Amino acid sequence: MQKAYIITGPTSGIGLATAMELAKHGTVILVGRNKEKLDRVQTGIRKRGQQAMSIVCDISDISSVRFAAKQIIDLGLPIAGLLNNAGIMSRKARKSAQGWDLTYATNHLGPFALTEALAPHLPDGAHVLFVVSAIEDPEREPVKMMRLKGGRYISAEASARGEWLAGGSKMAGMDAYSTSKQCILVAAMALARENPRLHVNAVEPGITHGTNLGGEDTNAIVRYLFGKIFSLIPAVAQYKSTPEKTAKTITGILTDQSGKTGVYFDEKGRPMLGSKLAQDTGFQDRVVAETRALLTQV
Repeated sequence: MQKAYIITGPTSGIGLATAMELAKHGTVILVGRNKEKLDRVQTGIRKRGQQAMSIVCDISDISSVRFAAKQIIDLGLPIAGLLNNAGIMSRKARKSAQGWDLTYATNHLGPFALTEALAPHLPDGAHVLFVVSAIEDPEREPVKMMRLKGGRYISAEASARGEWLAGGSKMAGMDAYSTSKQCILVAAMALARENPRLHVNAVEPGITHGTNLGGEDTNAIVRYLFGKIFSLIPAVAQYKSTPEKTAKTITGILTDQSGKTGVYFDEKGRPMLGSKLAQDTGFQDRVVAETRALLTQV
């Protein structure tokens, strides 16, 4: 039976490019909230003689995520990889179906819940990959240039309420985005230690122009700064990528047979380090424990 790869947020940007690339290696299970867009991607893949199927799911809605996981499990396909790609960078504070901060729910809680639901059903050696962001690291050069402050985590409960550590960014929505991406990064590292039979990793996609991060309310100023201006500055240009380049990097990680796990990859597929806080295993375990406790409410 042909291998299968699950990808969330597959209808635009990095997700779309990766869906097309992954389809060369097996059946692609497309997970997204817009059925029409999913159908278009599915049709495009099938026209190339490759296999794809769609699961409608709002990754910010934990009930929707768990239902989607059940649908995927019921397919009975040999899952070789799960790519948690869907994400948003919203400048407006909005709420998910559970009443939680939409950015935090989309970028952290949803991917975490999907992985938790699917992990027991994944075969030994299956890959789980999270698309994260180095914007969580306040010491990273592009982050300092934008005068951002990195992750501002207080607790999972506080994050769900849209509350962040004081003294953060003045740019609307950036504390939520940085914190949500820090949380899913540290969760990936903790899950890698917890689940040695799986290959759990994270990837920083680089400064990638041509993606709206899966949301209509993406911070346009941030997109412009990252995609156009900052990518021309020598100190920052080294992090530049495209959806197509990142798709090849991601596909390489998801099809790798060397057994790497607990690795944080950069946009070129090289190991990198997160912030000092993200490297702290105690912090990693705390975020996971608090996330699980929060999700028991649903």
